[in-house]
Amino acid sequence: MIGRLTRLIIPICLILMSAPAWGEDLLAQGLAAQNAGKNEQAVELLGKYLKDNPQALAAAKALALALNALDRQDEALAALGPALARHPQDPGLLLAQGKILAAMERRNEAIAVFSKVLGADPKNVEALKERGESRAQEGAFDEALKDYDRAAALAPKDPWVFQKRGMAYFCMGKYREAVGEFTAAIKLSPESPLFYFCRGQLYLLHLKEEDKAAADFQEGCRLGHPLCCRELERMGLKK
Repeated sequence: MIGRLTRLIIPICLILMSAPAWGEDLLAQGLAAQNAGKNEQAVELLGKYLKDNPQALAAAKALALALNALDRQDEALAALGPALARHPQDPGLLLAQGKILAAMERRNEAIAVFSKVLGADPKNVEALKERGESRAQEGAFDEALKDYDRAAALAPKDPWVFQKRGMAYFCMGKYREAVGEFTAAIKLSPESPLFYFCRGQLYLLHLKEEDKAAADFQEGCRLGHPLCCRELERMGLKK
């Protein structure tokens, strides 16, 4: 009788012992998928994890960002709701909320959320970049540049600070300043083809320096940016 009970209990114990590990593995896989841009997979994995672990902030944030990347903003805000209700001051959750609101073009609300983060943490570079972009989208370029300047002082090796500041200068018609920002971004991250495309567009369309534009498009195309390849074809330079 004892032997029979032992044979029944041991498998049950093994299942119970493995359940938390399986859950953590599900979380790890979901976070990895979201970081890799595999958003459909991330939504599936993180959704499963949150059913059994509704308190998990990292999972809620990653699920919301994955849904946002899939243009499912209403669902993304809903995914953040319970976590934000429990932790209304959490900077990671607030940043995710702000990004989703910005994607919905609810930029004034997004700016308010990013400002809330910065009120608690004035050196939050991500919040500065995101608020700057929302302000620029609203046409508040002077305020956007203040955010980008602060971000650049705090994170001088972040290429996206300079790319975003370059876009602000571009929208203001300050093309030489924009070229300088994109050049700074390229120096920091020479393998990012988008920066070459942005600078190439300025050279081609606004500064009329076709040789420089062609060089940027060639490098961007080599790095795999389809729009750079398209511009080369339009210029009759891509075989």
